[in-house]
Amino acid sequence: MSDHSLPLFPLSAHLLPGGHMALRIFEPRYVRMVKEACGGSGRFVLCMLNSRGDQQKNEHIFPIGTLCRIVDFDLLEDGLLGIKVEGEYCVRVSEVTTEPDGLRVGVCDPIEDWNAEVEEGDIEPLRDKLQIIYDKYPEIARLYPELKFSEPLWVIYRWLELLPVDAANKQAFLNEHNCKKVLDYINELVR
Repeated sequence: MSDHSLPLFPLSAHLLPGGHMALRIFEPRYVRMVKEACGGSGRFVLCMLNSRGDQQKNEHIFPIGTLCRIVDFDLLEDGLLGIKVEGEYCVRVSEVTTEPDGLRVGVCDPIEDWNAEVEEGDIEPLRDKLQIIYDKYPEIARLYPELKFSEPLWVIYRWLELLPVDAANKQAFLNEHNCKKVLDYINELVR
């Protein structure tokens, strides 16, 4: 694999830059992916599933994913491999191929992050409500070495991960050049 050809991990849950997630790895293709990632850069791309896409043509993977870095791993009580990952930045995935064991690999090019000029009045209610959620569900907060409530993009990404928004809509928001539409959308849902 080349530097920008990376293994893909399609998942119905979503992880965005700055996000942390715990994963249970049990399929042989993903065990291999983790081993190879740990032997190299420690990175792979977590992708959103497209329920309408043809799996045989690899159209079941949306084109925007998140480059993830493995930050910890452990053997779980049930014998499965547990890993913790951190989202680093979004990538555009193309030229997806399937290896003999079913692992998907794609060419992954970095996407420039949103322009994040956010008014304090627009982000403050979201920040306050996100803090309440993290206080109520400490298992989520414990995934993070640091909660970055003062960073507007971090807050917006966490809301986009948490809200039950269709993956196609999340992809549309991630295609935008700034976070204005997603910020308006989240504020309307959360207020």
